[in-house]
Amino acid sequence: MKLSDFLRTWEGHETENRFSRVIIIGLLVICVITSLAAWRTERSIILVPPTLATEVEVTRSSASSEFKESWGLYMAELLGNTTPANADFLKVAIEPLLAPDIYRSVLDAMTDQIKAIKMDRVAISFTPRHVDYEAETNKVFVSGELKSQGPSSKPDIKPRTYEFIIAIKNYRPRLEFIDVYPDSPRTLDRLKAMKSQTREAQP
Repeated sequence: MKLSDFLRTWEGHETENRFSRVIIIGLLVICVITSLAAWRTERSIILVPPTLATEVEVTRSSASSEFKESWGLYMAELLGNTTPANADFLKVAIEPLLAPDIYRSVLDAMTDQIKAIKMDRVAISFTPRHVDYEAETNKVFVSGELKSQGPSSKPDIKPRTYEFIIAIKNYRPRLEFIDVYPDSPRTLDRLKAMKSQTREAQP
């Protein structure tokens, strides 16, 4: 019997219906699996910031090193270029980026520094020279030269490094650690070298 003739019979209709049900159930299972996979997959956003020549990738809880370096450079230039006129604005700009653990301590330190800058009428400018990201510690190091000058004094130029840990929360950068020191970046390799020199110097 031909297939076309068989499908015209009652048994043929029953067989076709059973086959269609299996196909429909299979398609439903595939749709459910695809929906669950799409729902669980973390969305990735590709950005091309104006300060970078390459794309950077940001997800809900992580980002590429280029993204963190860009934000580290932004915050270093923000904190390192201070005058009595813009000192109060710095607190407003940095406040939304601070993690709860360091929020109070950073704002208190900035308040003290702003008072000193206004009292002494000191202008501070930072010129970045290097930006490095250390994957092992998730730290961004921005190093360069800091120039400070009062109204009637000569410029004082010193090396300066800004050290940040930048986390990503809901696609937004969050500053979880900050350290500033007049020295070269304290990377893991440099800290190990310093420890070795200290041991060798001990009698």
